[in-house]
Amino acid sequence: MFFKFNSNKMFFYFILFFSTLISISSNSWLGCWIGLEINLLSFIPLISNSKNLLSSEAALKYFLIQSIASINFLFTILLKLILMKNFEMNSIFSILINSSMLMKMGSTPFHFWFPNIIEGLSWFNCFIFMTWQKISPMILLSYYLNNNFILLISLFNVIIGTLGSFNQTSLRKIMTFSSINNLGWILMSLMISNNLWLFYFFSYSFFLSITCFMFNMFNMFFINQLFIMNMNYLIKFSLFINFLSLSGLPPFLGFFPKWIVINFLIYNNFFMICFFFIMMSLIMMFIYIRIMYSSIMMNYLKNKWFKFFIKNNQLLLINFFNLISISGMILSTFFFF
Repeated sequence: MFFKFNSNKMFFYFILFFSTLISISSNSWLGCWIGLEINLLSFIPLISNSKNLLSSEAALKYFLIQSIASINFLFTILLKLILMKNFEMNSIFSILINSSMLMKMGSTPFHFWFPNIIEGLSWFNCFIFMTWQKISPMILLSYYLNNNFILLISLFNVIIGTLGSFNQTSLRKIMTFSSINNLGWILMSLMISNNLWLFYFFSYSFFLSITCFMFNMFNMFFINQLFIMNMNYLIKFSLFINFLSLSGLPPFLGFFPKWIVINFLIYNNFFMICFFFIMMSLIMMFIYIRIMYSSIMMNYLKNKWFKFFIKNNQLLLINFFNLISISGMILSTFFFF
């Protein structure tokens, strides 16, 4: 199972879901802050595990970092209420609010806690952490954007997300830096339009869910497990397709939202930023291909006693996802043009 059904866990997942809705549907900054706090307090019991020291450490680190970001956010909104009549300070307020939201998401330059915490999480919690937990900070960020600041931050996200992926052996850390890289694209799409942001975010979440589901299914956490494990070649091919889609290679569906962002950057004469975005995307693709190349091409020991038993319905589900990834680009052209 992707995650075990448990009454306590289901209760906290329910609160996690509704706290995001509270935060994004609130009509005051204080209401947004309350939603973020409930979200934080509901996610901590989900990631903490008394039997695992890494999980306990991750929960504590997550609580401390998110608390600092929340204090910063609360301080800024209270300062804004006190100094409401002084409109000259609007840019400072926007940078402070944006910074606290970026800290909540694990964006650069506040990303140092992100890879450390992810090491202590299960694949399902990793998926929630890299997708759902970004929704409310993103939407709050869109209310009070400082365009020049976010433009710079998105550029740094793309660069650091790519450079951080080098020499990583942990799959969770690679997915974390991939998330930081994609956050740069998501922030750029947020500056363009809310619809594009939603489209990019949901397509990224879809590819990430397939990757996390497959890694969870085979209990894989490190690169060497990809070629030591006695895996079906179809599964390796599925992972390869998904990684290429995640990096944004043209025939796959993952390229489509990136294509729209690149188009916008070229039309608005952001040539240098566009160049950096494309180059970093290519380097990220190289990192993904390097992982899959070693797992497919390397000779590895086949242990007779070490077998994988894949259910037919799981294999069908994986093949269905692959079909969407490959044919998604062709289908999307019918819908959008």
